[in-house]
This record gives sequence, structure tokens and C-alpha cells, in this order.
Amino acid sequence: MKTKFIAALAASTALLAPMAMAEEMANDMTLVSWGGAYQKSQVNAYSAPYMEMHPDVKVVWDESSNEAVAKLRAMNEAGNVTWDLVDVVAADAIRLCDEGLAMEIDPDKDLAAAPDGTSAADDFGDLLVSDCFIPQIVYSTTFGYRTDLVGDTPPDDICDVFDLEAYPGKRALEKRPINNMEWALLCDGVAKDEVYDVLATPEGQEKALAKLGTIKDNVIWWSAGADTPQLLADGEVVMGSTYNGRLFSVIEEQKQPVAMLWDAQVFDLDGWIIPAGLPADRLARVKDFLMFATDTQRLADQAKYISYGPARASSAPLVGQHADLGIEMAPHMPTDPNNAKNTFLYNYEFWADYRDDIDAKFQAWLAK
Repeated sequence: MKTKFIAALAASTALLAPMAMAEEMANDMTLVSWGGAYQKSQVNAYSAPYMEMHPDVKVVWDESSNEAVAKLRAMNEAGNVTWDLVDVVAADAIRLCDEGLAMEIDPDKDLAAAPDGTSAADDFGDLLVSDCFIPQIVYSTTFGYRTDLVGDTPPDDICDVFDLEAYPGKRALEKRPINNMEWALLCDGVAKDEVYDVLATPEGQEKALAKLGTIKDNVIWWSAGADTPQLLADGEVVMGSTYNGRLFSVIEEQKQPVAMLWDAQVFDLDGWIIPAGLPADRLARVKDFLMFATDTQRLADQAKYISYGPARASSAPLVGQHADLGIEMAPHMPTDPNNAKNTFLYNYEFWADYRDDIDAKFQAWLAK
């Protein structure tokens, strides 16, 4: 029996360098994510089937991804890294990699090839934006609005967010500068291809904050991705930004009177980083999990539960219907041509370089 098990294990990882045997792997993993519908999709597509294959493995989920950079810095300073795998946005992955807090990976060694033999590096392609980053999904931050609170002319332009006369009422915006500053500059007349050049200057930053100041008194600031859907469902805001998958959930699953405003949606990437310095047994378990959880089928499976586009090219053709609703998921993806007529591309390198300084300026502005 043992010989058969070893042969099966070897066959399943034939495209990798030999990994530690199962008995050398830790049986506990702490995975860090964002909570809500997104984390649920990860549980359904990744950790639950992995635990079925490995019944001795215990997975604990931590919902602290929005604080990942600060917490990993603190853990590293204390010499006690308790997380095993962390879901972060691409810009945070770049920062953590630059600071030596995330481990570099070799895509063609650590990740499975596509079913047709295409290497993982080629299958993920340009989405491998950092040596430490393992992409999972393409998502967007965009706006939802209450269909019963916008009158006969629903908003269809990002600048409608700043139009209090046509669309009176509260807005929900994330309590950080990212995306808000870009939208503000776009709606203050800055050309799309000049936004980051302008935002790199103190004058441009003040310009963005001044535009945001025109609606500041009508903003409810959110920190968790679940906040805006709840505010929309409760009718406390007329429109609000959040991740497109959160809006899909409130619209299609909860059947709330909410619709999507796709204009100037900001494309971004989300994926895993491995904290630097894990003990050998924990690292072996994490790598075994990643091999499974980032393969072509698993990334396609996540799209059964949430409307985020899989990061692997080979996964896209496998995206089908929602697991519970039975609706086709492709039209709900941010990358669908009907939804992507006017997108804004998030600049990872800009925010990796400017995040701390602009964060400080933004928080000071909020406190005024």
C-alpha cells in the first residue's frame, strides 16, 4: 500500500522538483485572506477539496489581509511569523517582496503547468508582477448603486459619483487613497494616461484631495469589503465603491435593488505570497497546497462562486456556471467586453513607491 501511495504522490507532482514526504509536512496551516464572499470562494475551491485529500490537515483562516503589510512587518520584527500563506493585492506583494518579507518563488518549479504542458510562467504571463507573487484572480474595484434611489437616469459615468445635484445622498468610499485619488483626478479633467504623472507631484495630490473634498461631507468611509454591500442593502448610501465580486453577491445572490457602474473600474490582481523564513515543515505543506490550489482547474473552480477572472490563461475557457445560482459567470467578470469598455489600469509600481507617503497625507486630510 505504501509503495502505491508513494507512486501516486510522485505522479501527481511529476512536474515539480521532489517535495518533502507527507510526514515531513506540518499538518496545520494559517491562511490569511479578506473574509466575506471572496474568502468563501477560496474555501470552496481550494482549502475544502485539499482537506478532503488530506484529512489530517487543519486549516485556520485569518481575515487580516487588509493589514498584511503592517502585521508581517511586526511579526518579522518580533521574530515570530505565525502566518503560512497570505492573500494580498499585487502592490502589497511588491512591497513585501522588496522588504524581504515574502519569499521568492520559481513558477515553473513551485506551480503546476497547464494541462497542455504550457509552463506556469507562460500561463500566468504578465500577471507575475513580482518574484514573490502568485496571482489568483483579476478583479476590479468599481461602484454599485441603488436602482431605486437614482431616479430615471441611472449613473453611467464615474464622475456621477461627484455629482451631488443629479444624485443626492451618501456615497461609500474606501478609507485609503488608492483608487479614490485616481478617480478624483479623472473627474477633475486629468487625462487617463497622465493620472499617475500628476499624482506623483505634491500639487497633483492636493488637486485630488480637493476634488474629493467636494463630496467629503457626503461620504461614509469603509475599511472592509463587506461594508459597501451592507450599506447599499440598508439604503444608507446611494452609491459606493467595493470589489466587483462583493457587488455580484449583493445583486445576484441577495437580490437587492443594486446595479453595477462599470465605468472606470480599476483592474487589479490578487494572489498569494509566502512569508519569508517559514520552518521547513510549514514551507513544505504550503508548497504542496499551492501546487494544488493554483492549478488550472482550481482557479477556474473559484469562478463558480465569485465573479473574479482566473489569473491563468488556461483557466478562462473552463469558467462555467455559478455553483448555486446556475447562471453563466462569464458576463459577470470585470474582463467581459461589455463591462470593460472604459477601464483604468492600476499602477502597481507607483503605489509600491508612493503608498506610505500618500497614505499619511490622505489620513491627515481625513482628520481635518
